[in-house]
Amino acid sequence: MTRYLSRRRPDDEPGPETRLFCFPYAGGGASAYGRWQRGLDAHDAGVRVMPVQLPGREGRINEPRFTDLDALIDDMDAQLDEELSRPHIFYGHSMGALIAYSLARRRQRRGASLPQALVLSAYRAPHLPAPAIADPDASDEELVAGLAALGGIPQTLLDHPEFLSALLPVARDDLRLCAGTTSAHAEPLRVPLHLFAGRGDRLVTVPEVHSWQRHAGRGCEVRTMPGGHFFVRSDEGAFLRELAALTRRYATERVAV
Repeated sequence: MTRYLSRRRPDDEPGPETRLFCFPYAGGGASAYGRWQRGLDAHDAGVRVMPVQLPGREGRINEPRFTDLDALIDDMDAQLDEELSRPHIFYGHSMGALIAYSLARRRQRRGASLPQALVLSAYRAPHLPAPAIADPDASDEELVAGLAALGGIPQTLLDHPEFLSALLPVARDDLRLCAGTTSAHAEPLRVPLHLFAGRGDRLVTVPEVHSWQRHAGRGCEVRTMPGGHFFVRSDEGAFLRELAALTRRYATERVAV
C-alpha cells in the first residue's frame, strides 16, 4: 500500500467500482473526505472513495512536506502508479484541484493510464495566477484571518489555539506549493473536465472556473453551487448528490463497455 493512501480495512479489497481519488485543499488532509463513502453509497454512486494523504499532516505528520509542486507530483506519480492502473476518477478541491490536474498532466506526458474524468472545484484555471489566500510569510493573525474569512478553518479550531498552532505550518507550506505554478501553454488534457464553482466564492470567481475550458481536450462542464469557497463543506450533502450523479455516469459507461 502506497503511503499516499490510508491502510485498507478488510472490506476495502479491490472491487468493481471506479476509484475516486480525492486530493485535499491547502491545510487539509485525507480526513476531509472521511464521510464521503457513506454519502456516495447512499446515492448508489458506484465508486470507492480513496482519500489521498499528503506528507506532513495527520497520519504522516512526521514526514517533511513538499513546497515544490513538481517534486510532489513526481513522487505521487511513482507511488500511485500501480493504484492508478484500474479505472479511476480524480477529484480535488482548491489546492487539491491543482494537484489532481498536475498529476493527470504528468501522466499524460509520459503515456500512463489516465483518469476517466477530472472533477475539480474552487480553483482557477492553471494559466491564471494562483489564488491569493494569504502570503505564506504573513503573521499568524493575518493567516488565520485570511483562512477564516473563506470558511477554511472550522469554528472548533478557532476556539482552540493549540490546534491552530499545528495547522498553520501546514497551511503555509501548502500556499508555497501553489505559488508560481501557472501553465500557460500546457497541452489540453485528453480527459473530460467537470468543474464546480461557488456562486459566493470571493477567492475564485465563476468566470475563472470557466476558463478551464482552455485545458479541456475531451469536453468541459461547469456547475455553480450555492455558497462560498468551501461550499463542499457548508452543504456537503448537495455537493455529494451532484458528485454521485457524475460518478454513476462513468460507472454506467464501464458496465456498457
